[in-house]
Amino acid sequence: MTEHSKIPLSGHDDAAHEAESQPQKQAPTGRTRGPGESLIERAAGRFDFNAIIARPGPLPVEPARKAPAPAALRVAATPEPAAPASVPPPFAAPLAAEQEPASPLAEPPFAAPIAFSDDHHPIDREHLREQGLIVPEGTVTALLEEFRIVKRQLLVQAADLRRQGAGAASQRILISSPHPGEGKTYCALNLALSIAAEKESEVLLVDADFAKPSILSALGLPGGPGLMDALMDETIDPAACVLGTDIPGLWIMPAGDATINDSEYLASSRTAEVLERLTENAPRRMVIFDSPPALAASPAAELAKYVGQTVVIVRADRTGQGALEDAISLLGACPNVQLLLNDAQFSPSGRRFGSYYGYKG
Repeated sequence: MTEHSKIPLSGHDDAAHEAESQPQKQAPTGRTRGPGESLIERAAGRFDFNAIIARPGPLPVEPARKAPAPAALRVAATPEPAAPASVPPPFAAPLAAEQEPASPLAEPPFAAPIAFSDDHHPIDREHLREQGLIVPEGTVTALLEEFRIVKRQLLVQAADLRRQGAGAASQRILISSPHPGEGKTYCALNLALSIAAEKESEVLLVDADFAKPSILSALGLPGGPGLMDALMDETIDPAACVLGTDIPGLWIMPAGDATINDSEYLASSRTAEVLERLTENAPRRMVIFDSPPALAASPAAELAKYVGQTVVIVRADRTGQGALEDAISLLGACPNVQLLLNDAQFSPSGRRFGSYYGYKG
């Protein structure tokens, strides 16, 4: 029997909220899986991920700049015989007063990160709890522990991509699924809430499901201009479309105006400018895109070109291997595709996160 761990979808009963989900690297099928292996490694045994995904080599690393040769040292001239006492020695200005040329390797002046809105909208914690989402400042639950593991693996991968020279793309994560109803928005929200709790990071959750946006309603935030408005109008500053929340470290960007040409706007050169602006001078800011299902709408495939990681949400015992293969093929522009098994019904190992902290499920 295929082994699963459970991540509930919004609207499930309390027992379904005790989800176990964690991304994992693809592993060849046919191996015997030990109970200690992570969820995605076990899930990959069901889907032949290596046969589906063509893994590109590591991103090229820019060669380190060669430091210029050090300036020639001053060599003191051989001292002349001492002048008669009646003749005062010539005045010598101290070397410290001389103007030294600026080093070409000097660090540039500190630049502050791009500023978002000063307005911080309140998030109804009880509304989060009713939807089965992580509640900030709440007790440690099985759901919280599961997404702590998920986010840690993604943050480690982001750091690796940054060292490989991926630039701002290393800070972007795309959340998608093959079909609607597999829990991608639910997972995107929980992942953003989990990353916001980091002490040295912040997260911007972007609603990129232009046809059916749902991030604002899930968080109880007001509408306004968003990503698509910034793509259509070059006079709009993308930073002005970002909403602040009273959850420290959590920012939200709405989907914006609806259009039938969303894929065409995403394929334009304006997209790179907008996305670069969102992480300008902010190397510790992660950007999560909640995209449409890959097999239902084309924007997911376009956004995959700009992100360093893609997480495909797969519904346990529902998503077929053919649909998974097609979705991964469409998202192949992203160099790192990972699988998150959602709504699994049991854990063969009997693992239950959260009980160590007093959580009783």
